[in-house]
Amino acid sequence: MTVQPGQSLSINCKVSYSVTSYGTAWIRQPAGKALEWIGYINGGGSTYYSNKLKNKFSISRDTATNTITLGDRICKLKTQLCIQWHRIVDSPYKNFETC
Repeated sequence: MTVQPGQSLSINCKVSYSVTSYGTAWIRQPAGKALEWIGYINGGGSTYYSNKLKNKFSISRDTATNTITLGDRICKLKTQLCIQWHRIVDSPYKNFETC
């Protein structure tokens, strides 16, 4: 996914599991860099963020459609970004999937 300067970012992942039963974490990986944990939303809807990124992103969910959304709180990006985004499901199987 590429975001142009000045654009905001919103990623929606419709999942096959119940978002009220499992938590979901978001992780980003800028090109050539290590994975970076952004935050987590648990089955109860509480959110937790990386101290470094807590003011930059928001995580929400839609329980009716089992959709998890990662939103960008910064609408003016200075440079073009190409980042691979991942989510981790808090389940017995510890799935690691790319959205």
